[in-house]
Amino acid sequence: MTICKSAWTHRIVLILNLWAGAVASLATAETKLPNIFSDGMVLQQGQENKVWGRDNPGQAIAISIGDHKLSATADAAGNWEAKLPSLAVGGPHTLTVIGSSEKKVSDVLVGEVWICSGQSNMQWTINASNDPDLERLAANFPKIRMINFPQTGSQEPIWSHDDRKWQVCTPETVGGFSAVGYFFARQLHQTTGVPIGMINNAWGGSACEAWINRDVLTSNTRFQGLMDRWKGTEARYLEMSTRGERNEQEEKDFKNMANNMRGNQRPANIYNGVLKSHIGYGIRGAIWYQGESNAGRAYQYRDLFPLMIQNWRNEWGQGDFPFYWVQLADFKAEKTEPGDSDWAELREAQTMTMDRLPNTGQAVIIDIGEGKDIHPMNKVDVGRRLARWALAKEYGIPIEYQSPRYASMQVDGEGADGTGIVLTFNHIPNGWRPFDVNEPVGFTIAGEDKKFYPAEAKILDGGKIRVSSSKVAKPISVRYAWADNPVCNMYSRAGLPLTPFRTDEWPGVTADKE
Repeated sequence: MTICKSAWTHRIVLILNLWAGAVASLATAETKLPNIFSDGMVLQQGQENKVWGRDNPGQAIAISIGDHKLSATADAAGNWEAKLPSLAVGGPHTLTVIGSSEKKVSDVLVGEVWICSGQSNMQWTINASNDPDLERLAANFPKIRMINFPQTGSQEPIWSHDDRKWQVCTPETVGGFSAVGYFFARQLHQTTGVPIGMINNAWGGSACEAWINRDVLTSNTRFQGLMDRWKGTEARYLEMSTRGERNEQEEKDFKNMANNMRGNQRPANIYNGVLKSHIGYGIRGAIWYQGESNAGRAYQYRDLFPLMIQNWRNEWGQGDFPFYWVQLADFKAEKTEPGDSDWAELREAQTMTMDRLPNTGQAVIIDIGEGKDIHPMNKVDVGRRLARWALAKEYGIPIEYQSPRYASMQVDGEGADGTGIVLTFNHIPNGWRPFDVNEPVGFTIAGEDKKFYPAEAKILDGGKIRVSSSKVAKPISVRYAWADNPVCNMYSRAGLPLTPFRTDEWPGVTADKE
């Protein structure tokens, strides 16, 4: 086949026009910053803070804030980054970035920045919590700021969510703030006096695996079953999406799978769709409230949750930053007889994480849930118990912050009621304060048959507790608050509830769930 000269000329002109258009497009590209850098932002005090953006490849970038000036150069892909110098508490400042165009970010404060993340109980707003009218009336805190990220699931990293900006805390804006995040921030601000910035990226119903880099999950054989299931679902979705015709049932299945592909359960979906856009932004630490969606796989959560924390720390590049979470609250119907509970096993997995990773902590709220509602409205105490950890560990405030925790047990045959078990505990410097009645409530006891019975418990000298039952002649295990919604009453004198526990390691109901 031959092509005439005019056709060749036309093709060359077309190619040249396309090339010229591409060059012109690059030449007129503007300097871009991700939405985390927007008016009203808060920078972390006392450390260098990364700032980044996009521009033409090779473009020189000038960055300034206060009296500080620095520079960067966009790489071949147009990306650039630089480190802002350590700044003292204060502001407002203006962050100026000049490349192919100029960007100004105004009303920038320097203080303390925290991530507030997890699922719906962290997402839960002031408007949906206790006394929203009173909270709004009193929310005049111009130095508390929050940015709310959207719920976008993706297997490809999203660089910026341009419609989401920082908001200053006012009676008009606070209603849409994360309630736990706000009460945490308010306690920190009122105690330290410094500006507080909260990055809220919580997504209701989300599974822990959705927050983790997919490569990290795939490379860990512990999660092969989880990933294989999702690979099968993804392959099925791809096959159905390319099929020309689907029957009614197949169409329904396809729509469900399409939602799952974009949803908050798929591994790495939130990591890419939400978290990736602000990984690396300067922070002090993170608070987390999640686990309900993973309760059916609680044993797996023992490894999954610490893996997520470590993944975040590795990619944030700020070392082992503080990571504090909320243990699951009491929920569902109270039961009169002891039994198994996947929620109890999930709480246990959360507690174990404190022993797996440094600089972590847990706010126990086994006392402030609601049996009828998975979203208890008392978020004030949740935020305060998290704030205790931060104030004590990060800001040097001498307050009690850690709930009492089981330490050891010893079988004792000396009691008037026969053989019992004596328990010792940590984090009770001033002794116990049982709630409502003087006797400890919430303990069960079992022998070799592994059948648990409600137990009698007595407080001994030194904060020890002796547990026994006339129905168990040779006890070998004790459990406390081991139920979805346990009836229990043990607090330290600081008002912090005893952490639910068991002394045995008998396989639970989620032991084989992957």
